[in-house]
Amino acid sequence: MGARPNFMKIAPVIDALIALDDDVTQTLVHTGQHYDEEMSQVFFRDLGLQTPDVNLGVGSGTHAAQTAAVMSACEPVFEQARPDWVVVVGDVNSTLAATLTASKMGLKVAHVEAGLRSYDRTMPEEHNRVVTDHLADLLLTPSRDADANLAREGIAAERIRFVGNVMIDTLISLQPAAERRWPDLSGQFNSAGLLGLGEYALVTLHRPSNVDRPEALKAIMDDLAFLAESMPVIFPVHPRTRARLDAMGIPANTGNTGESGSVTMVEPLGYLDFLSLQANARLVVTDSGGLQEETTFLGVPCITVRENTERPITIEQGTNTLVPSSGLREALVKALSQSGRAASARPSIEYWDGKAGERVAAALTGALGGS
Repeated sequence: MGARPNFMKIAPVIDALIALDDDVTQTLVHTGQHYDEEMSQVFFRDLGLQTPDVNLGVGSGTHAAQTAAVMSACEPVFEQARPDWVVVVGDVNSTLAATLTASKMGLKVAHVEAGLRSYDRTMPEEHNRVVTDHLADLLLTPSRDADANLAREGIAAERIRFVGNVMIDTLISLQPAAERRWPDLSGQFNSAGLLGLGEYALVTLHRPSNVDRPEALKAIMDDLAFLAESMPVIFPVHPRTRARLDAMGIPANTGNTGESGSVTMVEPLGYLDFLSLQANARLVVTDSGGLQEETTFLGVPCITVRENTERPITIEQGTNTLVPSSGLREALVKALSQSGRAASARPSIEYWDGKAGERVAAALTGALGGS
C-alpha cells in the first residue's frame, strides 16, 4: 500500500486474515507514496493499523520516477519473502509498481478493488487499473459492474471474485467512533463560527483536471464561494491543492476566495474526524473516488466534479451526482433548492455489508471456491 485510500482498503483484509487462520503470515509493506503526518501516520492511528513491517520511503516524484522507485524498492523485499500472494489495493502508482514487480518475478498477485473503469485514459489511475487487472492472478471486485468490465476485456471468469467493498467495511467498523467524535468536533467548529445552525457543506479537491489548471480551480473556488453564501463550507485542503491555491494568491489559512463569499480551509483531517464531518454534512463536493462510495453508504448527497467516474454504481444506486466543473454552479443551485437530506436516501448495495474483508481473506486462502 502507498496512498491514504489504500489504508482504509487494506485494514479489513489484514484483520480478516488474522481472524481466519493463525498460520497466515502477513508482511505489511508501505511504499511511502503518502508520507507526511496528515496524509499517512494519522490514518494508521485512526484505523488501528499495525506499524508497517517495511517502509520503502519512496516519497513523491513524477509518475515514471515514483513507479520506478517503488519497483526497485519492492524487488528485494519480494525476493526475500517469496510470498504466496502479493496483495495490492486500489489504483495508485504503488499498486501498479508492486504488480509489475511481482509479475516479473513469477509471484501471484491479488488485486483488491479490481475491475473499476472510468474509460478515461487521460487519468493516470485508469492506466494503473487496466494494467494491474490484466497482470493480476486474482481480481477481487467491489461491485457487479466491475465483474462485467473485466469480462468485456476478455479476462477469464475463474480469475474474478466478487467480494464487495472493503472500504465500506472500514466505514462500518469505525462509524461509532466517528459519531463519538462529533460533539467535540462540532463544538470546535461552532466555537469558531463555522457551522452556523448546523447545515454545512464539506469539500475535497485534488485531481489535476480540477486543481492544476488555474482557470478551472478559480471557477470552482468562485462556485464554492457562491455556496458559502447559503451555508458554511469546510474545505480540508490536500497538499497538492494547497500548493496550487498558494500559487494563485489564495492562502489556504484564510479561506478567502476573493469573489462572493468565503470558504473555510483547514488542514487535512484524520479518518475519524473526516468521517464525522462527512456523516453530518448537508452536502459533499468532491473529486475523490472513495468519497463517492462513502457518501452513498451514508446517504449524504454528493456532487462529484469530474467528467466521468469509475464508480457508476454511486450514481445508479446511490446519492452521487456527476458534473463537469462548468456545471458545478447549476448543480449547487439544484442541491440548495432541495429541502435537506431525504430519509430514504441511504441505499442498500450488494456486499457493501462490512464483510468484504472476510470474503477477500477466504478467496486468498482458497475457501471461496468459484462463487
